[in-house]
Amino acid sequence: MSSPENHEHPGNRLCNFHITFFAIVLGLAGFTLSVQKAGGVMHALHPVSTVLLYVTVALFALVGVIYLYKGATCPGSIKKELNHPVKVNFFPLVAKILLVLSVVLLERNMTASFYSWAVGTALQFIASIYVISEWIQHERFKIEQMTPGWFIPIVGSIIVPIAGVKHGYTELSWFFFSVGLIFWMVLLVIVLYRMFFHAPIAERLMPTLFILFAPPAIGFIAYVRLTGGGLDSFGRILYYFSLFMFFLVLYQLPRLLKINFYLSWWAYSFPMAAKALASFLMLSLVHDPFIGFMAWFELAFLTVIIAVLAVKTCLAMSRGEICVED
Repeated sequence: MSSPENHEHPGNRLCNFHITFFAIVLGLAGFTLSVQKAGGVMHALHPVSTVLLYVTVALFALVGVIYLYKGATCPGSIKKELNHPVKVNFFPLVAKILLVLSVVLLERNMTASFYSWAVGTALQFIASIYVISEWIQHERFKIEQMTPGWFIPIVGSIIVPIAGVKHGYTELSWFFFSVGLIFWMVLLVIVLYRMFFHAPIAERLMPTLFILFAPPAIGFIAYVRLTGGGLDSFGRILYYFSLFMFFLVLYQLPRLLKINFYLSWWAYSFPMAAKALASFLMLSLVHDPFIGFMAWFELAFLTVIIAVLAVKTCLAMSRGEICVED
């Protein structure tokens, strides 16, 4: 009979099924929502968004079951991820997936949307308290370990109002929006300081640069929902700052295209979805031709990203390059 130690051997592929796999699901959830919103303009896209929703939910269930099984057979590997200075920030991905799905379901099933939102909001609160507490107990953290991926635990709080307002929880939505927005501004300063004055981000984590424009894009959507659907000066600041950060990251694209494929490439997907969603919302408010061009360009770019990531992930799996020890 094999012992638990044998099950958790570094060569055990199940033990190397990392929490970052949920980034794939989040990327598909964001893509689904983007196609659904674009379907309001181009109705032919609505059936596509329905198919994408089923695929996303099925993949979410599959990844969730595998990770739970890993927890039962390799508990030590999960503890190791929780103590990891980078991977610990990916645990709130589950809450973010539920929150994004709650927005997708708003136009399809309000009851399912509410339960997805309620569970996602509760998990987001728990994850925020846990991860921020880990940051405060900073014995093992160093400034060189910080990347835009540190935004992940707090960006989920900014997503809460998007469906929360529709479900009638306005004050709770303001609570989460306030927490997410303030922590984003604080972390943005630290992340920029880290990138300006310390060693470059490791190649494996360079795709997290795309996360730089996600918080203001999501913040713009949430703020518009919280303020009743209009556009004011602060809303414009959030949108146009996300647009500038998008251009800044695009300028880094030649460098990003040269790095080897890692699962972290899925960090390209959800931020791009958030940016496309923000542009479609902005277009509905200002009807500006440039904003319209950006909305459809970002959706097309997102589609290419998802297609490339899907192909590269499948090829990496066929070569046995996934679920290996870091």
